[in-house]
Parts: sequence; C-alpha cells; structure tokens
Amino acid sequence: MRFILMRFFIWPAAFLSLTACFPAKPPAVKPSAPGAAVAKPQVAAASLPPPSVLPPPRPASPVTPPRVTIREISGITFEGVSFDSRSHRLRVVDQPGGPTSRFADSSSAAKANGGIAAVNAGFFTPEGAPLGLVVSDGKISGSWNTSSLGSGVWYEAPGGGNAITRRETLGRPGAAAMSGLLQAGPLLIENHRPVSGLEATKPSVRMLILWDGGTGWWIGRGSTCTLAQLGSALAGGSPAGWPIRSALNLDGGRSSDLWISESVSGGPLLRRSPWNRPVRNFLVLVPR
Repeated sequence: MRFILMRFFIWPAAFLSLTACFPAKPPAVKPSAPGAAVAKPQVAAASLPPPSVLPPPRPASPVTPPRVTIREISGITFEGVSFDSRSHRLRVVDQPGGPTSRFADSSSAAKANGGIAAVNAGFFTPEGAPLGLVVSDGKISGSWNTSSLGSGVWYEAPGGGNAITRRETLGRPGAAAMSGLLQAGPLLIENHRPVSGLEATKPSVRMLILWDGGTGWWIGRGSTCTLAQLGSALAGGSPAGWPIRSALNLDGGRSSDLWISESVSGGPLLRRSPWNRPVRNFLVLVPR
C-alpha cells in the first residue's frame, strides 16, 4: 500500500517536470480575410536610424550697393566706385558727332542718361573717331583694333550678361552682335594673373575697369604710373576688396575723367584735371 501511494504521487510530478521543459506553442493565427489590412510589425523608435539631414541650399550672396572706394596699393592711389551687376549696369554712351558734340564731360553724360557715376572710356583718333570697335545701344561705330590698345573687350550681351575678355576670344562677328561693347587695352589682369610685357617707361594717370568674374565690378582711376606698375599693383591687391579676375586699361592721361554722384555711398567724387581733353565716349553706371 505504501509503495502504491508513492507511485501515485511520483507520476504527476514527473509529468509537470516534463511540461516545464517544453514551452507552450504560440496561439494559432487565423489567415486574414481577402482584402483585409495586414498589421505591420511595430519597431521601437530608438532602433530606427537617424533621418538624413541635408544642408540647406547655399544662399546667393547679397547684392552690394554701389560705394566709393579709395585705396593705395604699391604707391598707386585708386579711386572709383564698386558695384554689383545684379542691381546696376554699365552703359556705353557714344558721341557719333565727336567729342563735346553731346556731352562736355563724364558728369553731363551721366546726368543726361540717369547715371550715378561715369568714366571716360575708349581711345579715339585726333579727328575724334573711335580707335577700336564701339557698340552703343546696339549701334556699331569704329573698327576692329588689332593693336595692344584694343587687346581687350568689355561687353554686354543681349541677354544682359557682361564680361571682360580677350579680343581673339570674342572675335569681330561676336563683338558686333553685342548690345553694348567697348574695345580698349591692354589687358592688365587675365584669369587672376598679371599680363606680361606691359609698357614700363611712360607713367600717366590711368583709367580702368575691374571684374571679379561674377557680379562684382569696379570703374575708376589710378594715380600716375606705368602700365607695368599698374598691372603689378593690381596683382597684389584690389581697389574693390575682392580678387580681380580681369582688369582692362581704358584711355587715360589727359582724357581721364571720373565722376561719382552724391547718391553713391562715399560720394560725391570728381577727378578731372583743368587741362582735360574732351573725349569720344563714356561708360555710365545706371540702375537696372
């Protein structure tokens, strides 16, 4: 009897021990009805990879209003106006009848054309004809100049873009298609580098136009120096404060004439000698 009772209690204990070794089967999942939404497994937020963070688009540089700049570089005093071509543009103002036929100086040329600044522009013959190609409001005058005084070209394309380039790069047919153009020279800086072989024996007051390769421009004058000294100074510094991609020499000496109105920050400014020689054309800075 004692043996029977022990067997009776041993079998249930063994059964419970065996069931503990085998986990219970998960409950059966009934297949979903056709068209029923299937629940997606939930993933803890902490296990998700961080979202990609893209940098914001690079904003365009702000438009800088025109301003007078005066700076001495390598003993040369530069005076002029820097501007942004997104808000202002240069306009070639020519005088088909010759010097003084329409305007006595840069001031009168600017004021008559809504300008805030102006400089004398291209070279001309003793008879007053352009010494190089000129395009003013789409009208062509002068002829293609193959000398060093015509090695560079400033132009405004029909779409409004403008640049300084070498004469051979644009070519005569391309030049004639521009809405505004002035052939002058020599180039002083090209692709951020000084041009070699510039004249080094004849000092004179210089007029010039500078470009940063984008929307930054500067027009003005440099005190008495040779072309070689001018190119070297511009290679080492900038009157406008930004790196110079291209610099083009304009007519200087007795033709030098710079006028900046009082509406320009730092103005007014007038640099025109009493013995100034009347000129054929001007570059006038006007608002867009």
